[in-house]
Amino acid sequence: MDNVSVIIRCRNEERWIGHSIQSALDFYPDSEIVIVDNDSTDDSMEIVRMFDKWHNIKKINIHNYSPGKALNVGVQNATGENILVLSSHCAIKKMDADVFNKLDKHVAVFGNQIPVYRGKRINKRYIWSHFTDKESVNMFSNIENRQFLHNAFCFYKRDFLLNYPFDGSLFGKEDRYWAIDMVEQGHKYLYDPSLECEHYWTPNGATWKGIG
Repeated sequence: MDNVSVIIRCRNEERWIGHSIQSALDFYPDSEIVIVDNDSTDDSMEIVRMFDKWHNIKKINIHNYSPGKALNVGVQNATGENILVLSSHCAIKKMDADVFNKLDKHVAVFGNQIPVYRGKRINKRYIWSHFTDKESVNMFSNIENRQFLHNAFCFYKRDFLLNYPFDGSLFGKEDRYWAIDMVEQGHKYLYDPSLECEHYWTPNGATWKGIG
């Protein structure tokens, strides 16, 4: 057992959240699943409760949502030594058993993402071009002109996130600004392409703007 808590943020994700939870359990069957929901009005939480019949899942609802706030609440309610932040529209495909050892030298380890648009794997352009086959320390984005870290599929140590939480006042890119702060403080984070997930298209997802 790797003592893992998987934190999944949710807002009306009935189409994919079951895939996300199942993929986490496929790789970490003994993991703690923490769902941080933002007043979903679809069947998202009914799907979560379906899993809850066989696996204990913590369900937390928050109002006044921000990405950083949701993650901070999830971390505060998690009990695992290791944290996996997983998007509710991502499914894990490949894992490296050594990932938690890599957290001894890096404050975060994030993995490769394969964009899937309506069932089709698409070419990696814009944001997706960051997810290459080459390992990178403290990845810098020339597109965004800042550090690049992505919380759709990222590992952390819980104690570290308790001491260095995300900025709950931001309404996007909490991962990038956290990475900037970490580098300025002399820490290192890792992009590890041996970790891989599929990231599924959602109509309102900011990550998907400009595809075509």
